[in-house]
Amino acid sequence: MRAPAERDLFLDVESSVRSYCRSFPAIFATSQGATIVDTEGRRYIDFLAGAGTLNYGHNPSHIKTRVIEYLAADGITHALDLHTSAKHDFIKALYDVILDPRGLDYKIAFPGPTGANAVELALKIARVATGRQNVVAFTNAYHGMSQGALAISGTKSKRAGAGMPLSGATRLPYDGYLGGGCDTAELLDRMLQDPGSGLDAPAAIILETVQGEGGLNVASPSWLQRVSRIAKQHGIVLIVDDIQAGCGRTGTFFSFETTPVVPDIVCLSKAIGGMGMPLSVVLLRAELDVLAPGQHNGTFRGNNLAFVAGAAALDLWRDPAFEQRIAETAKTVRARLEAIVEQFPDHGAHVRGRGLLIGIGWDDDTIAGRVSLEAYQRGVMIETSGAKGQVLKLMPPLTISAVELSSGLQVIEDAVATVVGKRCFGLAPLRQQALAYAAE
Repeated sequence: MRAPAERDLFLDVESSVRSYCRSFPAIFATSQGATIVDTEGRRYIDFLAGAGTLNYGHNPSHIKTRVIEYLAADGITHALDLHTSAKHDFIKALYDVILDPRGLDYKIAFPGPTGANAVELALKIARVATGRQNVVAFTNAYHGMSQGALAISGTKSKRAGAGMPLSGATRLPYDGYLGGGCDTAELLDRMLQDPGSGLDAPAAIILETVQGEGGLNVASPSWLQRVSRIAKQHGIVLIVDDIQAGCGRTGTFFSFETTPVVPDIVCLSKAIGGMGMPLSVVLLRAELDVLAPGQHNGTFRGNNLAFVAGAAALDLWRDPAFEQRIAETAKTVRARLEAIVEQFPDHGAHVRGRGLLIGIGWDDDTIAGRVSLEAYQRGVMIETSGAKGQVLKLMPPLTISAVELSSGLQVIEDAVATVVGKRCFGLAPLRQQALAYAAE
């Protein structure tokens, strides 16, 4: 086998299952805050943020310093699920800063490094605790790429990757899926009460309050309350997947905080690791702590660098001004997106999402992807959402500077103007490169 050139290492050696690099084919080298720099010195404003992993930005100084100090002191890095000082400090910070002030008395489980690990553990807990197997999930949901998580996810193309029938779940319509005139929570309640509905008694109902990968669909507070009430009435475990919508992404630390809903189980990952360190957390009511020792296990359940980084990130939440800053940034972004939609209203343009998990949707499924490519050409990385990629999805770091935010939003406006406003345009070299690479 020949020795590949630098670019060919990715094209010829890395598996074709790769995805994000097809849309953003530069080779990236360094990053700080909301800016990434490639090997050619080109700078990009990051509105992708590791798909919601980098809520505190790239290499945040206070978190990075804490990790470097821990390593310099020979702090233990791998410890399975053994007790460590780093784990102790993380648990204490999570309780002191997040759980106790919100009156949440959850137990904490560390299922592994990924969000899918958290979802798999949540499903196992619910099934063992209730003695039931079925799980109610919703249209356009995304919960991960492992078998159990795929079974409760909605997107056809992702489910097809399982290579086998996916079972153990019943799919029901999410809030608004059938239009404003249909209350899908009432449908859920009716099916649970009707012995002729064919709906097996569920162990769990799992949902996202904002469907980050499914098109930025937002569940209303009233719908969430009704689903929570229905779950309690039928002895069903309510699981909120806050892997992407949590850790401040929608404005508050937990996405459900703006409602009276208190889930039985909460799944966290992505930004809980502070600065891109792999970590997932499952929060559960004490009476659901039913698995015997070792019934869920894993080599990387104790990522101590992630504990250190995660604890440092939680320090930001000690100051109420941090949450206020998120709210102000979200208000700025929404106002700017609404102005863009007002300026370019064609093709059913509309703003979707909540907090800093927000975007623009179009009736024409091709527009969001074209705007993403145009923005990349102009130096902004931004992805799409939805089963057809019909939504342009903004997820800047929560800590993004005013200058970076303004510059990035201007690029997005210019990209929308190019794609929607002019319709006919030539492909610049970088955009041609991205399209060619995506076709490989």
